[in-house]
Amino acid sequence: MSQKWKTALIAAAVAGVVSTPVVWLLDSPDTGQLAGASVQAATGIATLLWALLQRSAATPAPPAPGPSDEARNTGAATATAGGDATSGVERPAGAESGSALADSTGSASADGTGSSANTGVKYTH
Repeated sequence: MSQKWKTALIAAAVAGVVSTPVVWLLDSPDTGQLAGASVQAATGIATLLWALLQRSAATPAPPAPGPSDEARNTGAATATAGGDATSGVERPAGAESGSALADSTGSASADGTGSSANTGVKYTH
């Protein structure tokens, strides 16, 4: 909820909380009306304090910093018949810290059944 909406809602709540007990108290209240006005005022104050202390949904907590992997201006990677070629960055999948950058890499080539070639960032399992 934005700050403007929160302020407007709190102002409307204050008006509602104050109006009923004031009307009751101005009309020579009996014991029940006085008790009702006291309960309503206490409930209203507690609700307003709760609303004021809530975090705004419009401003979520920033995401935790994580790795930033990037491959730029990489060369060609060629692999055949089982080889593995990487001219960029190769790292374990799910690595939770650090960053990887592959910039202006050369070509990569591999030969053999099930081969692999990479010129950027490669995550291994």
